[in-house]
Amino acid sequence: MEEKGMPLIGDKFPEMTVQTTHGMMTLPEAFKGQWFILFSHPADFTPVCTTEFYAFQQRYDEFREMNTELIGLSIDQVFSHIKWTEWIGENLDEEIEFPIIADHGDVANTLGLIHSGAGSSTVRAVFFVDPESTIRAILYYPAELGRNFDEFLRMIKGFQTADKQGVAIPANWPNNELFGDDVILPPASNEEAAAERRGKEECLDWWLCHVPVDE
Repeated sequence: MEEKGMPLIGDKFPEMTVQTTHGMMTLPEAFKGQWFILFSHPADFTPVCTTEFYAFQQRYDEFREMNTELIGLSIDQVFSHIKWTEWIGENLDEEIEFPIIADHGDVANTLGLIHSGAGSSTVRAVFFVDPESTIRAILYYPAELGRNFDEFLRMIKGFQTADKQGVAIPANWPNNELFGDDVILPPASNEEAAAERRGKEECLDWWLCHVPVDE
């Protein structure tokens, strides 16, 4: 099968019908009006992937509180997904509640998840998709490094704050070394606005101003 280039940040998530552990689903329509995170893993019944699924499920309620759904994916049969999630429930006492796509390679090819050197396994990729079905972020991890799921929560909160307030999110937010949990205003777009900002307490300069998060 010929590999395709993956979609990019700012693209619409490709339309596709997929088989999952929750039955057939059409993406992105199934999550219309919601954020969703699609994440691929190399294979079922593997050590790092097991810790990742456990970590995602542990935070699932927090994601749902932010109107965000989860969906996993690997090139495994649905029967393998079911047996693996059963094992997690029986041995780790955590029921995996989100769906997992059983892919034969078509979805992985469409999203660009099979890279040179990865064989037929999907890499550890993460797609963040907003309620308008626009891809907002794409992350990649190597096989040997498990993902940081608290960062995914931070990213969703940051995206939603940025969208709501029309601001940018500083490094390490909400624990930024300069501004704490404040957010950053867009730079002034004309000389008058720039002059108004100079000397203000919340501005280090006309192009670097911070404000509290709207509650």
